[in-house]
Amino acid sequence: MKALRLKTLLLTGSLLATPLFADQQHREAIALLEREHGAYSPALPERLLSLGLSLQQEGHHAEAAAVFKRGTHLARVSSGLYSTEQLPLLESEIRSLHALADYRAVDERQRYLYRVQERALQDPVQRAPALLQQADWQRQAYLLRLDEEPAQRLLQMWEFNRLALNDILAAEGETSIKLLQPLYGMLQAQYLVSDLQWQDGPGFSTGQGFHEQSSRPRVGSYRKDNYNKGVAVLKAIYDLERIHSERDPAAPARALTMLGDWMLWHGEREEAVAIYREAIGELAGNADAKPVAAELFADPVALPSVAGLDQHPPLPGSDGGDILLEFAVTADGKVTGLSRVDENDEADGFANRLMRKLRKTPFRPRFDLETGEPVDTENLVVAYDSKS
Repeated sequence: MKALRLKTLLLTGSLLATPLFADQQHREAIALLEREHGAYSPALPERLLSLGLSLQQEGHHAEAAAVFKRGTHLARVSSGLYSTEQLPLLESEIRSLHALADYRAVDERQRYLYRVQERALQDPVQRAPALLQQADWQRQAYLLRLDEEPAQRLLQMWEFNRLALNDILAAEGETSIKLLQPLYGMLQAQYLVSDLQWQDGPGFSTGQGFHEQSSRPRVGSYRKDNYNKGVAVLKAIYDLERIHSERDPAAPARALTMLGDWMLWHGEREEAVAIYREAIGELAGNADAKPVAAELFADPVALPSVAGLDQHPPLPGSDGGDILLEFAVTADGKVTGLSRVDENDEADGFANRLMRKLRKTPFRPRFDLETGEPVDTENLVVAYDSKS
């Protein structure tokens, strides 16, 4: 009976499809290559990549990272210091290190990955995604607070996005929809730069500002024209969203709303309200856009409302989190009457930090969509998760 079951498994492929069997196949192939061609066989990196990916898929990230690292070393020996063969191995190793939350190791491998990418990728079409990934890592490293002087992360984040933008422009022209990704990355960088220089101002302050005595002269220029850079980026986003509005007719109005948010974040309230009214006007001309208008303006929205920046977003509803806060938002976007309405004593530290942050956070106010006027909003109850 056992022999019959084994034969059935082999015929159906079930046994061959099991991760354990696949791992064993890879290990045997690696051992055979080492016996026949030595420990530095040029075929080993590809086999190590396959084994590492199999281990990664099973969740064995520590072992996978070690396998990928060995494969990278062998690829460097057999194919050259900056060979493209290293790239999938390095990228896979970084994914496993990220899964292990070993962010210092991720940072070290990201730096090495960029050195390889810089020399190996000459085609702008290939280089742009690599630059965007590097830019996003700088954002993550900043939010993880890996450095004593975090401003440099933001300068690098901006620069990687700018280089990716240039590559896409060169390869596809100034109307390519692919330009949106680096532009949104640049917008993220500008918000983080503005927050970092306003240690006692609005937003989700980290308490780590630009050092006044920094030896990096570029920091000063970023501080001076931060606002104008953000406006320029957002206008470019708006222009592209208009060009490609057939894919999402409401996208230009969303971009205008983001421009208003940037103005309000910098205290330019009158200019912001004018832009918000323009966005409401664009949406009013489209009967199908009423849900979008409600999403953007029916309730107050904490700024910055940009994906990838808020580490503690509110949860939908008022019963999904362990911290409940009640407050009002005035017509000019300020938080008043903030208080806790939960009884979770274990989360006091998180709740106090969150409340300090909210008191400094500007909100896009609720708008009366008929009149286009911002209005007060009372008795907001918002849920947060202290474990997120």
